[in-house]
Amino acid sequence: MSHSTAIPMVDLRAHFQPLREEILAGLGKILDQAGFILGEHGRALEQDVAQLCGVAHGVGCASGTDALLLALRALEIGPGDEVIVPTFTFIATAEAVLYVGAKPVFVDVDPQNYVLTVPLIEAAITTRTKAIIPVHLYGLPADMPAIMSLAQQYHLKVIEDCAQAIGASIHGRAVGSFGDIGCFSFFPSKNLGGAGDGGMVVTNDPELEKQLRGLRNHGSWQTYHHDVLGYNSRLDEMQALILRTEFPHLSTFNAGRQQAAAWYAGHLAGLDLQLPHAPEGYQHVYHQYTIQLESRDAVKAALQAEHIASAIYYPIPGHRQKMFGDQPQGHCPVADQLAERVLSLPMFPELQEVQVARVAEVIRRTLKD
Repeated sequence: MSHSTAIPMVDLRAHFQPLREEILAGLGKILDQAGFILGEHGRALEQDVAQLCGVAHGVGCASGTDALLLALRALEIGPGDEVIVPTFTFIATAEAVLYVGAKPVFVDVDPQNYVLTVPLIEAAITTRTKAIIPVHLYGLPADMPAIMSLAQQYHLKVIEDCAQAIGASIHGRAVGSFGDIGCFSFFPSKNLGGAGDGGMVVTNDPELEKQLRGLRNHGSWQTYHHDVLGYNSRLDEMQALILRTEFPHLSTFNAGRQQAAAWYAGHLAGLDLQLPHAPEGYQHVYHQYTIQLESRDAVKAALQAEHIASAIYYPIPGHRQKMFGDQPQGHCPVADQLAERVLSLPMFPELQEVQVARVAEVIRRTLKD
């Protein structure tokens, strides 16, 4: 098989090619005007994303990780507090909790949908629990209506980690609009991705918005007056312009992912593996297309031999990461099993059915051997 037919995990060259001239023209104007930080593009993008989420305010920042950090700070979570996080996700969710001096409490996830569920969350609540951070993993929303009613019952704050799920929704209501604060990442491979790092926090609460704006800008609400310890975490104008150029196409990008997912479901039907599944009324935006199977490593090797990319998100759950010491943090058997079984296949809006068919054919052949 020649390298020319290699299938990447994500094809950013194909993604940016149609927008290239428009982006370059916009970047030229920014260079001419020489306004690079906290300008019109950032403000316009904040409005665009807030509107998409159906909330009042968006606040741009430097990354998705910073979005989580700023959210925790705005909600005044710190030392002595516990925050419930899923163990099966990227480390940033737990990392942000450590940054503010609080303790991440790792909770297992649902074996079908990979997200936090109410019974698991409820079992982990203590008198120190202040917040829950559900992650909409791979583009599928967590059960936010149930999580919000649990949070109200226990007087807990909710920060939605929407890094992988911009545009996803539950019965028409967008992720990011359920919790106190929603956090987004614009890392290049995300469904809405820049040409570098970037993030955003969204909220309906004007008081939280005010806190977030000062916290991202050195704890300053008035020039050279620093009321609290803040951060240098601003979304620059060049990233904002690139994201704004892509933004009108986001629903098309997500539709392309959903089409690719439908092709996968068709071509992989009848095999001994678990396909992604969205509950009734849940809009899955397929940041990743993740299957579960016994012979994961054999399939991964077979794909690699055919120059087809695949990835394991995530091989080591949070509760087993070295940074938390030698003792596993809690008992999370589902996450431990998922780490051995999950495999993410190539997924991007420009994916063609012939490529999906080829990926499926290699998997089918490997499972038959």
